[in-house]
Amino acid sequence: MSLYHETAAIVTSPSSHGGSLKSRIYGNKDLKSPPAQVYALAFESSKWSAVLKEVVESSQLLQHERKLTPALSILLVHDLLLAKKGIALPASHGLRISVEKHKARLQSEFTRARIRRKCPTLEALKAAVDAQLGPPHPRWIRVNSLKSTVDGQLDSTFKGFEMVATVQEVMASASTGKKVICLDAHIPNLIAASPGVDFTKTEAYQAGAIILQDKASCFPAYLLDPRPEHGDIVDACSAPGNKTTHLAGILHERGFAQGQRILAFEKDKHRAKTLEKMVRTAGSEKVTVIHPGADFLKTDPNAPEFRSVGALLLDPSCSGSGIVGRDDTPEFHLPSATASSSSNSSSKSSSKAALNGAANAKNLKRKRQSPPPQTVLVDDDGKETVVSSEKALQARLEALASFQLKILLHALAFSAATRVTYSTCSTHAAENEKVVRRALRSPVARSGGWRVLRRDEQPRGLREWPVRGDPEALLNDDDAGDRNDCDKDEVITEACVRADREDGRGVMGFFVAAFVRDKGPHCDGGEMDDGDNDGPYVRDAQGRIVRDENGIPTLKATGRKAVIEVETNGGAAVELRFGQGEDENGDGPFERDAEGRIVRDGNGIPRLKGGRLAVDLGSEELNEGSSEGEGGDEDEWGGFDD
Repeated sequence: MSLYHETAAIVTSPSSHGGSLKSRIYGNKDLKSPPAQVYALAFESSKWSAVLKEVVESSQLLQHERKLTPALSILLVHDLLLAKKGIALPASHGLRISVEKHKARLQSEFTRARIRRKCPTLEALKAAVDAQLGPPHPRWIRVNSLKSTVDGQLDSTFKGFEMVATVQEVMASASTGKKVICLDAHIPNLIAASPGVDFTKTEAYQAGAIILQDKASCFPAYLLDPRPEHGDIVDACSAPGNKTTHLAGILHERGFAQGQRILAFEKDKHRAKTLEKMVRTAGSEKVTVIHPGADFLKTDPNAPEFRSVGALLLDPSCSGSGIVGRDDTPEFHLPSATASSSSNSSSKSSSKAALNGAANAKNLKRKRQSPPPQTVLVDDDGKETVVSSEKALQARLEALASFQLKILLHALAFSAATRVTYSTCSTHAAENEKVVRRALRSPVARSGGWRVLRRDEQPRGLREWPVRGDPEALLNDDDAGDRNDCDKDEVITEACVRADREDGRGVMGFFVAAFVRDKGPHCDGGEMDDGDNDGPYVRDAQGRIVRDENGIPTLKATGRKAVIEVETNGGAAVELRFGQGEDENGDGPFERDAEGRIVRDGNGIPRLKGGRLAVDLGSEELNEGSSEGEGGDEDEWGGFDD
């Protein structure tokens, strides 16, 4: 079997093009073994190689088995001691026999290595090894409100987990082996769980009741703050679907307006299939219209089908420099092939030859120039671009920023839109703050009355998020030009939201900003065309929707409250509400507890601030009853993780 030989060749050979371990393996068309198997063996063996190096050297395995190479010894000993099924070779295979006959000695040295690290159990040693890879990010789990509730998951999926107060305590559990969780303080329905815990086999994950999604990846939908009065919502770059389904979950809690849809665009047809599966599994297929193979940039913002689009979420391709786990492969430690004991006569006689060989190798190194340092940009589609100089890096970032600005300006051109979020998983200001400022100073934004959503206007969780835009990003920027109150640098940077993967908050590197336009004077002094863009609700002189004490808007066409009373089979009146709106705190019309969570009755129905219950029948026909995601289990869910 070629698995071990092929993996040994990969872990001991430098990349010929500077790519990540995964790209080198999956891009190797000459592999005979399954790429997934090779990658798993290479990564796990690299992670454990510092420990296994001690085990191999202390047991003198390479001195007893001359046919083994240092790399092969690490790979085989890893599977012998740590793989559930042991060495993946036939029992009669020579490599397997050569290692297994030293099993007792290897296990003994492995135990000594664990004790030296002061780890009382194998689980503790595993946690210590994982901790050496860098800051242990928690496992972020978003509870899908379309199918479940936080309370329901606490009683099922997370039963037996210890509840802690902070994310830092969750991250610290990596070194203790404890299973702990923390309810996130910024994003509703988000839970941080101990690193390394596998949720992909749980019933909730398979059913789409929980979704693995990094906290920072939840920022765009939460900042967009979609509401029934916003009309149709566009997700311009949708696959794999985490943000698309998050939008659906937020609107589900507030109540979809009649006919309101989420329009999901994905120009890659293969990725569109992934999107379709996730939307179906999450239970949002009835309110999501997927445009497979459709390029958002080729849509006509003024087309009749987009006349009701009031909010857009943009998460275009970027450099991917903020994603956790990219190019973070551990070093592969090789054991020494010589015995650690004193040299015998035969080793002395060969020492001169060894010294001569080392000298020759040294001379060869002097003649060979070191390759220039390379940076690998991996976009969110997994595509790699190698840049070998700072100049090449800047050129690549400028190309990305140009595309990102184009898609942002296209979104701002939708006539009925009043809210747009722009996000990247990049740490580069060229793709972030600079794109935002260029957009604000564009004719499209100025003529349309667009401005940034200021920090004090943002939903509470992101108002309180401490990491803001980089104030130095816009200094010495060539894109100067006239300024007004809407696009002052300090306003922009404070409105921008950043996440840093190295700051101890357990998130990936990320950036998001929101654009809004108000009814009334433009920033440049113009007036917006009021036309029919106010939507179906009555507004006051300041352009705010008029609501009653329960937060219910008044329909412009009838002058009546946007409430329909119907009778259920039992004869009881049920209220179908449209347009749940925000109050001065931005919390919406529902009662909330001290932690900001919506208060619900025993059936999960939210309670309005006036004390009455709101019944959300979604976008289903009234005679179809409640839509609880029926049919969502047609296919087994594999799931996706940002």
